[in-house]
Amino acid sequence: MMDQPLRIALTKGRLEKDTVALFESLGYDCTAVHEKGRRLILPIPDGNLEVVLAKAADVITYVEHGVCDMGVVGKDTLMEMNGKLFEMVNLGFGKCKFALAAKKDYPFYDGFGVKTIATKYPNVTRSFFERKNMDVDIVKIEGSVELAPLLGLADGIVDIVETGTTLKENGLEVVEDVAQISARLIVNTVSLKMRQKEIEALVRKVEEQINDQKNHM
Repeated sequence: MMDQPLRIALTKGRLEKDTVALFESLGYDCTAVHEKGRRLILPIPDGNLEVVLAKAADVITYVEHGVCDMGVVGKDTLMEMNGKLFEMVNLGFGKCKFALAAKKDYPFYDGFGVKTIATKYPNVTRSFFERKNMDVDIVKIEGSVELAPLLGLADGIVDIVETGTTLKENGLEVVEDVAQISARLIVNTVSLKMRQKEIEALVRKVEEQINDQKNHM
C-alpha cells in the first residue's frame, strides 16, 4: 500500500505559482494544480504529495496543528504569527521587505512624544520598536495602511514594500527597513519526526534545485 501523501499547504496566488514552478523543475506533474477549478486539495501523485491551497495565516495554522505536514508561506506571516514549527528552507522567491514609512520629509525620529504607528502587523511592529527601546502606540489597520498618515491617524506605518511605488504615489517614503522577506518552506514538528526520511529527501531536492538555479543566474 502506498504511503499517505505528504500534505503541503501553499499560500494562494503568487507563492502558489512559484512553488508549483519549483515542483515542476523537480520533474513533478502538477497538472491537477493547474486545472484545479474550485478544488482546494490537489494531488501531485508522482511526488506522493498533496497540495492544500489556503490563505497565508491558515497555512501556518494547518502546519502547526499537523493537518498538513509542510507549507510554503512568506517570512512576513511567520514573523507575525510566530508558530511552533520548523523553518526548513529559504526558497528565495516572493522577495520584499517590511519597512517603516512616513510622510515625505517628516522627521520621524525627532522629539520625545510617543509615536503612533498604523500596521497590519502589530507583532512585527512591536518587536521592531522594542529593539529600539521606543514606546509606540500601534493601530491595527486591515486595508490600505498608507491612508493613516495622510488622515492624521498615525505618524508612520510598518508595511510590506516591494517597489515603493504605492508609498511614493501617496506622498510617503521609507524611513527605515525593518526586515527582508521571502518565501519559506515550513514543516510540522511531529511530521518531521514521523516522516523524517520523506521530508528530508524532498527538502534536499528543493535545496539542490535552488542552488542550481542560483549557479545558473
